[in-house]
Amino acid sequence: MTKLPHEVVHQRLQLSIDNTKVDVALIRRDGPLPPVVFLHGFGSSKEDYHDIVFHPEFSNRAFIAYDAPGCGETTCEDLSKVNIEFQVQTAQAVLSTLKIDQFHLEGHSMGGLVALLLAHRQPHRVLSFTNIKGNLAPEDCFLSRQIVLHPSNDPKVFFAAFIDRTRASPFYSNAIYASTLRHKVQPDAVRGIFESMVDLSDNNNLMDKFLSLPFPRMFMYGEQFSSLSYLKQLEDHKVELAEIPESGHFPMYSNPTEMWRRIARFLRSSESCEEKEASRDLLDRVTQ
Repeated sequence: MTKLPHEVVHQRLQLSIDNTKVDVALIRRDGPLPPVVFLHGFGSSKEDYHDIVFHPEFSNRAFIAYDAPGCGETTCEDLSKVNIEFQVQTAQAVLSTLKIDQFHLEGHSMGGLVALLLAHRQPHRVLSFTNIKGNLAPEDCFLSRQIVLHPSNDPKVFFAAFIDRTRASPFYSNAIYASTLRHKVQPDAVRGIFESMVDLSDNNNLMDKFLSLPFPRMFMYGEQFSSLSYLKQLEDHKVELAEIPESGHFPMYSNPTEMWRRIARFLRSSESCEEKEASRDLLDRVTQ
């Protein structure tokens, strides 16, 4: 375990997930404010969130970010087992090992889907949820559905073609994202992740799960996704919408300043609401 600047700890956790050894690489920081648990998207890594240490709005905020199985520096002895359910179990094991009871949750893309399933199973532990373009509907599978639309029996062949298509797509930051995929993803994990993402998005009532969550929720998306069919539905159900200008699927790459500003504002608002509710509960008990 080594310390980085700003008291960030770089750590590894040896876990057993579904009888499979997983060596999780993570970064974390302790602090007096409840932690934010960051779950990155497919092809990204924990480093997407390291810049939190440079933003004064988060100076007292604890946080945890880790590389999901199949991604980054985390290793898994059987990549054929890696799918979204495996990722959820990994998140639960990380939180249990670090003895984190309550937390703010932030998930991007694949991580948003993992976060949604985690929050739906354990809503009493989640203080708020920032969903950065995580899967809520079949239309969100523009990356993962390529496993069906462009099939290949060779994971390396599929992944190489996926990188080429991603690099050529007309969205903010897709080219820089594509340029790092070979370094951040283990190809044998791709099929299980993508197939399970498609199945869950098509058949698991993700929108109902998200709308039923009992704590503050924010849905963040780049301006290039302002035509998503369900944005009005989210707004009608009191989900805060955060459209990030000059951004597509990766606001942490194309407009990180605005992304961090909106997350900080949402956390302040969420904790203000929690304090008001706690005061009301206390007053009710006193007056009974």
